[in-house]
Amino acid sequence: MKKRKKSSLRGPKGRSNLKKEIASGASSRPFFRKGGASRPRNDGGVSLPASLRDVENHYCAGCGHGIIHRLICEAIDEFGIRERVIGVAPVGCAVIAYDYWDFDVTEAAHGRTPAVATGIKRVLPGNIVFTYQGDGDLAAIGTSEIIHAANRGENITVIFVNNGVYGMTGGQMAPTTLAGQKTATTPGGRSLRREGYPLKILEMIAVLPGAKYVERVSVHSAQETLRAKRAIHKAFKMQIDNKGFSIVEVLSMCPTYWGMTPIQAADRIKNEVSTFYPLGVIKSC
Repeated sequence: MKKRKKSSLRGPKGRSNLKKEIASGASSRPFFRKGGASRPRNDGGVSLPASLRDVENHYCAGCGHGIIHRLICEAIDEFGIRERVIGVAPVGCAVIAYDYWDFDVTEAAHGRTPAVATGIKRVLPGNIVFTYQGDGDLAAIGTSEIIHAANRGENITVIFVNNGVYGMTGGQMAPTTLAGQKTATTPGGRSLRREGYPLKILEMIAVLPGAKYVERVSVHSAQETLRAKRAIHKAFKMQIDNKGFSIVEVLSMCPTYWGMTPIQAADRIKNEVSTFYPLGVIKSC
C-alpha cells in the first residue's frame, strides 16, 4: 500500500496553519475547484462515491464532517447531477471542503454563503446549488442571510452542521452551545442568564412560508447516519423538482473541543444534544 503524506492541515494545529496561510496570502489553495474525473481506489479500501476525492482530510478523529461530506456525494451521484452541482463552502472547519469534493465548489465570505448561493442559482437556474455551513457561519454571523434566503423561498439546498462549538478558531461558544456546556469562552459553562439560550435555528426557519423542507438529523450512529442520508437526498430532490428552499441540520460530533473520545462524543449526541435539538422532520411541503 502506498503511504500517504501526512497532511499539515489535520486537526486543530492544522487549522491554525491554514489560517496563517490565508492571512499571509501564501495559500495556493484555489477558491473555486473545477470537478474532474475521480481516481479509483487500488488499495483494497472502501469504495468512494465518484464525487468524493480520494485524499486525506484535515478533520479531527471522530469529527462528523467527513461522514456528512460522503452523504452529500452519495446523493449527488445517485441523482446523476454531478456535472450540474455547485457547492458553496463556508468559513469554518469546512473552509477547504473544495479539496474533498470532485465537483464545482466556490467559497463565500463568512456567513454570506446563502447570498452567494442565491446569486449563482438565479444566474444559473438549471444548476443544483447547495451551501455547507457550520453553526458559526449559519447561526451567528450568517443568521440574517439564512433567514432571508429561506423567507424568499430560494430554490437552494442548505446543509447545516451543528456541533455546538466554534471548531476552527479554538472551541469558543457558538449560538448552538448547550446550557452548562464548557467552551473556551465559557469555561464555567454556558449561563442562560449571561449568554442566553441556545438557538434553535430550524424552528425559526420552519415558520417562514418560503421554507418548504426542514429536517434535523444526526450522524452519531449507523442508523442515524442512514436517516441523515435520506434527509439529504430529499433536500436535493426538493431543489431538483423546483419546490423551493430546503435545509437539513446535522448534529455532529466534536471530540476535540468537547474534551471527549469519539465514542463519548457520539453518546453525548444521543443522550444530551438530541434531547434539546430533537431529530425529525419539522416541516415538509
